[in-house]
Amino acid sequence: MSIVELKRPPEPPESFRQPELYINRELSLLEFNRRVLEQARDPATPLLERLRFLCISNSNLDEFFEIRVARLKEQVASGSVHAGPDNLTPAEMLKRIGEEAHRLVEEQYRVLNDTLIPELERERIRFVRRTEWTPEQEAWVRHYFEHELLPVLSPLGLDPSHPFPRILNKSLNFIVSLRGRDAFGRRGGVAVVQAPRALPRLIPLPREVASGPHDFVFLSSIIHTHVNDLFPGMEVTGCYQFRVTRNSELFVDEEEVDDLLRAVEGELASRRYGDAVRLEVADNCPPEMTTYLMQRFGLGPDDLYMVNGPVNLNRLQALHERVDRPDLKYPAFLPGLPSRLTHSKNIFDTLRAGDILLHHPFESFAPVVDFVRQAAADPQVLAIKQTLYRTGAQSAIVDALLDAARAGKEVTVVIELRARFDEEANINLASLLQEAGAHVVYGVVGYKTHAKMVLVVRRENGGLRHYVHLGTGNYHDRTARLYTDFGLLTCNDAIGEDVHRVFLELTSLGRASRLKKLLQSPFTLQSALLARIEREIEHARAGRPARIAAKLNALVEHQIIQALYRASQAGVQIDLVVRGVCCLRPGIPGVSDNIRVRSIIGRFLEHTRVYRFYNNGDEEVWLASADWMDRNFFRRVEVAFPIEDRALRGRVIDEALNFYLEDNTQAWVLHADGSYTRLAPGSQPPRAAQDTLLKKLAETA
Repeated sequence: MSIVELKRPPEPPESFRQPELYINRELSLLEFNRRVLEQARDPATPLLERLRFLCISNSNLDEFFEIRVARLKEQVASGSVHAGPDNLTPAEMLKRIGEEAHRLVEEQYRVLNDTLIPELERERIRFVRRTEWTPEQEAWVRHYFEHELLPVLSPLGLDPSHPFPRILNKSLNFIVSLRGRDAFGRRGGVAVVQAPRALPRLIPLPREVASGPHDFVFLSSIIHTHVNDLFPGMEVTGCYQFRVTRNSELFVDEEEVDDLLRAVEGELASRRYGDAVRLEVADNCPPEMTTYLMQRFGLGPDDLYMVNGPVNLNRLQALHERVDRPDLKYPAFLPGLPSRLTHSKNIFDTLRAGDILLHHPFESFAPVVDFVRQAAADPQVLAIKQTLYRTGAQSAIVDALLDAARAGKEVTVVIELRARFDEEANINLASLLQEAGAHVVYGVVGYKTHAKMVLVVRRENGGLRHYVHLGTGNYHDRTARLYTDFGLLTCNDAIGEDVHRVFLELTSLGRASRLKKLLQSPFTLQSALLARIEREIEHARAGRPARIAAKLNALVEHQIIQALYRASQAGVQIDLVVRGVCCLRPGIPGVSDNIRVRSIIGRFLEHTRVYRFYNNGDEEVWLASADWMDRNFFRRVEVAFPIEDRALRGRVIDEALNFYLEDNTQAWVLHADGSYTRLAPGSQPPRAAQDTLLKKLAETA
């Protein structure tokens, strides 16, 4: 059934606009971070991986403040009282966020100090406190301070000629109180010491002075110990760590700029010194010092976080790489390879025999790289077109694109300059590709290009043929080993023609094309999903089986939520696997009785987007780059693509939906009040979807 044959859904009833039907997006995001933190507690998770989950929860919270809290603060400052579907104003959200975030931060440090540090010590992995240093260790630390640290430190005494310095976003700093007179007769007061960014925050003690195989000292401990050396003749009466988090949202007036690349470049420097949104200070810092810092940054008591440990837990992640203890990490594995590719020498020959589905990281990302490499080297290939959102510093795919451009092929790359926190890397990538002779464009003003597409145009039998890769995740070698994603390789004519038309929209001017197979944001994706939900409603009302299942990173868009509520009322059975934010409330009597929502938190970051509509047995299964959020439907270029091969469709249903709906080990069930409960196997055999997929698709290293 085509899109035009599907009925548009009716307007939602007034009852669906009741705020109690919606979970607040920001609070749902904090709840997701709490589930991540719970992995750090789980004794079934290897110890160093538990520390990594703690660091991830800290990093997630940083970004939450840099973007979400910063945006709410801007709204409050502008006087906005606009409320979302949950009827919370920006000011009310900030108050609720502050309460939840403070509890979360307290829990993070409790997990670190009461659980992880003692367990690491039992494994002879120690953070050696300065009160515990032996004379030999003290001597080594002094040598390190004098030869590695002191030459690059610039302590700043504060007075009228030395104003409070600009503090870099998320950098490690110390506020120091002093007594006495300096060389010029000035009375002591307050100074700031900024830790050098080039030095690691976690420093291994050499074996000759260490008491065990893995002894570390914090850079902050070294500065604390020798801070007196920075102020000769003065008495240091206090030294306290602090860190400020700043607004990191880039502002580019897209209606005024005539060169997006230069505009983004200009904004990158200002991101480091945006408005302060959070202050973290060591919990032993006296009130007069914290008050002074809050005044300097224009923050209030609700923005202050007193922490019992390092002010940047994320820096502890270095321990995972530095400590060679495979027994304390997840077991290594070798990504599998579809049998049709095992002995394939020419990927184009293989694709003419049928589509290939890849499920990363359980299956290798190498075929995607090989696809672009072979296209770059094949004399019959005339053109390669690709979207790039995130790629990583050393990218084999980028190398292949450079080779193709230098070989004289027509290479067109759509680079999203505004991929958050990858802007600088993407600017450098654009310059590199342009120098090699590739055509580089930055998508469409006002819309981020988030679709994942490669199009290869090859001359065959006197004509041209399209070969395509479409994916749910980025062309990034590293995240392909850490994120779950699907990729489809195909030479289907209709899909190839659709991808060609989408690239024309991105690189040229003209009206949106009518696509035969793909659904595309911002044009058809949301309306097509609403129409398919309506179709399931009609099946249910006619007494036919009606089911919807989806796997997403986030579910926010209120029209989709309202349509799902209508479907539930009609008797449609709905199963949703939503990793992070979910604003829909399941299990509300009379509204969402037939909707079940779960979240999977495990070894890999769940990233696949899968939509399944039962359609009275004539099933549709879609893979997509888009979550069900306003930005994905209306402010991004996204594509959803059908899986029409029966065997591959069965694989997607099993691997992305059934295995996850049967998970009773890493699954969290969402309740109507917005809380989550982690499932336990009980008397049932334990089932973990990611473990099942590793056994099914990968090999033990």
